[in-house]
Amino acid sequence: MAGLAQDYTPTPEDVFPPSVLEEEEVEITVTGEILDQPVYAPFRREGTVRDSSRPVYVINRDQIEAQGARTVQEALKTLPGILSEGTAGGQLGAVSSQFIRGSNSAQVLILLDGRPINDVGFSGGFDLSNFTLDNIERIEVLPGGGSTLYGSDALGGVINIITRTPTDKKTEVTLKAVAGSFGLNEQTVQARGRSGDLGWSVGYTRTQAENDFPFELDRAGLQAKRDNADVLYNNLNVKLEGKLSDRHKLTLNALYLNKDFGVAGGVPIPGSIGEFNTLTPLARQNTEELFLDLTWQAQLDRTGNSQLTSRIFTDLLDYNFDNPDPATFGTRDDVNRQSIGAQVQHNWKIAKNQTLTYGFDYRNTQSRNTTFNYGLSTTNVNYDGGIDQGALFARYDLNVTPKFNLNFGVRQDFNSLANGSFTSPSVGAHLALGESTVLRANYARSFRAPQIVNLEGLAAFNVVGNPDLEPERGDSFDIGIDQSLGKNGLLRLTFFANTISNLINFQFGSPSTYENIGKVRTLGLEADLNVRLAKHVYAFANYTLNEPEITEDSNPAITANELSFRGADSLNFGLAYENTKGIYVAAIIRYLSSYFVNNTNTESLPGYTTVDLKLRFPIGDSFAFTGSLDNLFDHQYEQFPGFPAVGRSFRLGVSATF
Repeated sequence: MAGLAQDYTPTPEDVFPPSVLEEEEVEITVTGEILDQPVYAPFRREGTVRDSSRPVYVINRDQIEAQGARTVQEALKTLPGILSEGTAGGQLGAVSSQFIRGSNSAQVLILLDGRPINDVGFSGGFDLSNFTLDNIERIEVLPGGGSTLYGSDALGGVINIITRTPTDKKTEVTLKAVAGSFGLNEQTVQARGRSGDLGWSVGYTRTQAENDFPFELDRAGLQAKRDNADVLYNNLNVKLEGKLSDRHKLTLNALYLNKDFGVAGGVPIPGSIGEFNTLTPLARQNTEELFLDLTWQAQLDRTGNSQLTSRIFTDLLDYNFDNPDPATFGTRDDVNRQSIGAQVQHNWKIAKNQTLTYGFDYRNTQSRNTTFNYGLSTTNVNYDGGIDQGALFARYDLNVTPKFNLNFGVRQDFNSLANGSFTSPSVGAHLALGESTVLRANYARSFRAPQIVNLEGLAAFNVVGNPDLEPERGDSFDIGIDQSLGKNGLLRLTFFANTISNLINFQFGSPSTYENIGKVRTLGLEADLNVRLAKHVYAFANYTLNEPEITEDSNPAITANELSFRGADSLNFGLAYENTKGIYVAAIIRYLSSYFVNNTNTESLPGYTTVDLKLRFPIGDSFAFTGSLDNLFDHQYEQFPGFPAVGRSFRLGVSATF
């Protein structure tokens, strides 16, 4: 027996009874996993929520699967700090919007694994409804200016989409099938694994929905069924990771996104800004996007304190919007865009309490937009041009004491525009008061360079470009507190002030053009609460208050008005049961307040409340059933004037992992 004792190491299960282990696991989930979960966006390197002076909100892989979200847009709905409802209807595939701290979608920077994918060659933003989620590990939302680390377009904030990596375990294959209301059907296959020094992650998702849902618009006195709103996704992902040596790794990532959908248009409502949103029943849009990047990571020392990361990437976009109606001079718009870029950065822990991140970014975008007129059988070239963007950046983190951290950043952007260069400084502070309270404070200056359409114009629509445009400018302040509630809860509060000036506005005339006119100041609050109520019972609640005010405009009549669409307040509340066997049952309530839909503040949409039910039920170690009943009480509402949202709907799915 003595000999056996020497060779035996007791496990936690031998020392503690199961109930104690379950309690400890729950406590870590509530208080630790939120603050200790990995994030990249606040640092431009791997870090944790706990270490960030900036508020950052994350939805991870487990939450995505438990809540049954299908696209990045859907996954963001329950996070604080962002209004992510679509502005072209509520059905699957409808074009997304992402409003953060008074900004519009084009003023929020979208990153894919830390590199920009905003479409500076077309609309300026990115449609997050294009991304299905089977290849996504987590999504990070970083409210507030982010140009110091990432450059143009980060006036309101940054959203970083992190893709899944090869597993270090045995090969893992996941199959999934989902069916639901209004013709929804989805099939997915994903495989991850590693053989020697080569790891891989590959997959394919096909998602289809007819979206022929009934709706009611009380203010129009209309009951009808949504037509021409179908969608078909075919998305593929490939990631290959090669270990060249103990300190060198090469990763190839390829992502293909294809979305083909009917563009239903709006229901005409007399006297509303949605009055002229009608389209023909044949209107369709097809988007094909290919993202390719090759990344080399090198540890320059044996201690892991010096890491060099180099990346080259290219994006290809083929966009087609077809509204064929020769009787009314229907049109077909085509956009072809190509981007190439490079990122080189060095993360260097120069001392035990000091870290320096610095590097160089470059991106070139070429874009061509044409419009074919069916009635005249003519094709006009709206624009055919490009933009070069380069930058040097640095961020310095200093732990003054174990509980007090400061960070300083600066970036100098160089742009091919005449007035395109910009300097973006930032400073942040992080102070721990005891074991349970952390204070945060930040300032950042950010910008958004003019898009190609602003510079080149739209010839088919008699819009002249303005090559003398200057970048939009942003100043972002926030102060906040992270308060642990024992080991069973966490409350995070952030007060913010975000100002965007030099706004690029469209000016009607003969011809029309773009001008730097306008300034908006947004004050608000982001509150996020997570608690454990009882064994296996959890609750979350978050609230976002937005007060966006127009402080300057070419039209003095709208000065001091609320900025359209960005003035909504949101409240999310969830109650969930989840045990160690993986059973998950939850109810999620989402409330959005009323908001103005024009800057004259003469028209608004009423607020609404929806209730969703979620279920996951594992069977053995390999199979799981999932279910979702959304908008339980069939609440009817509009997300944009004339664009109805989906009423009650359900989804049932089964997945198998081997």
